[in-house]
Amino acid sequence: MRAFVVDSFTDSAFAGNPAGVVLLDAPAETTWMQSVAAELRHSETAFVVTGGPEDEPKPLRWFTPETEVPLCGHATLATAHVLGGDQRFDTRSGVLTCTAQGDGWIEMDFPVDHAEPVEPPTALAAGLPGITIEEAAEGETKVLALAASAAEVRAVRPDFAMLADVPSRGVIVTAPGDRPGIDFVSRVFAPQVGIPEDPVTGSAHCTLASWWAAKLGKDERDATFVGEQASQRGGIVQMALRGNRVGLRGRAVTILSGDLLV
Repeated sequence: MRAFVVDSFTDSAFAGNPAGVVLLDAPAETTWMQSVAAELRHSETAFVVTGGPEDEPKPLRWFTPETEVPLCGHATLATAHVLGGDQRFDTRSGVLTCTAQGDGWIEMDFPVDHAEPVEPPTALAAGLPGITIEEAAEGETKVLALAASAAEVRAVRPDFAMLADVPSRGVIVTAPGDRPGIDFVSRVFAPQVGIPEDPVTGSAHCTLASWWAAKLGKDERDATFVGEQASQRGGIVQMALRGNRVGLRGRAVTILSGDLLV
């Protein structure tokens, strides 16, 4: 089996979010895929079956080092990058279409995650020291906190033990952008699934896209806006909202390729 390490949502090596990608001739055992993901230790490893009919979507699954997840943007981008750009994938979140945009950009057609306003959970405020939570919202997989400024987002040092008590698969902290060309900044923490900080995450931008679109006045179809995930590695995600779907655009760089021997 061929295996790759790809940095997603970046055009530079050693930035963005690294993902493992494993190409399968046929579906594999879940326990084996979980073991491979734990061995590779990336936030997610994608397993894609490439041995099926060319005109059918390729089965695709994603695993953190600890568990399978229903949706992963950066590992999907990494997989499409490895396979040449234009791809359709059969996943637990439905059929996902990836389209090469030129100059290395790939657009992924993902479902929107609509976040509804909530009272901030106690563990959320305790887990984000130094953050002034102005609003909170909850999507299908993540809880979102609006900070007072991008500076707060960039500076926060989370209490991961407290954040692990937030009842979700992860926590997003976000604020308006603080430099030209960036509409908002964010960071994503997911100790609930074994990922202290996710460097750049597409699934979080399914939530962020719908939540920020109205605030930015960019909720008309195909209006493009840009998010910076301000982790240590950093990354850029372009978005275009289309009703209950969102186009997520990013670049990727292959760092390593080789053979998986077990």
